[in-house]
Amino acid sequence: MREKLQRFMWGRYGSDRLNQVLMVCALIGFFLSFVGGNLFDLLALGLLGYVYFRMFSRNIAKRSAENQWYLAREWKARRWFQNKKREFGERREYKIFKCPNCGQKLRIPRGKGKIEIRCRKCGNEFIGKS
Repeated sequence: MREKLQRFMWGRYGSDRLNQVLMVCALIGFFLSFVGGNLFDLLALGLLGYVYFRMFSRNIAKRSAENQWYLAREWKARRWFQNKKREFGERREYKIFKCPNCGQKLRIPRGKGKIEIRCRKCGNEFIGKS
């Protein structure tokens, strides 16, 4: 049986990160269908159908491009959350200023009083209270 499945999947795309995320979303949709009704059920079935379509597809280049597109968006979101987590952890030691000229974020140590801040990007000088 295993050999038959391997022969069937030969030349097909299989599973990737996007399929895994879509499968989790489909499962969440099925759980929400108990509370919310038929809308979540239809959404979950549609997602599940798309997962199987991608999994059994023979157009490997297109499915790989879709996965790369998703991974780029996921990486961007993860990086944004990591930056926010880092900024939140440093909020007691540093104060963040934005340059009024170029918008560059500048990290200044707290407790220095009123100081003159110089932007490293554009050279603009402004006064801020740390």
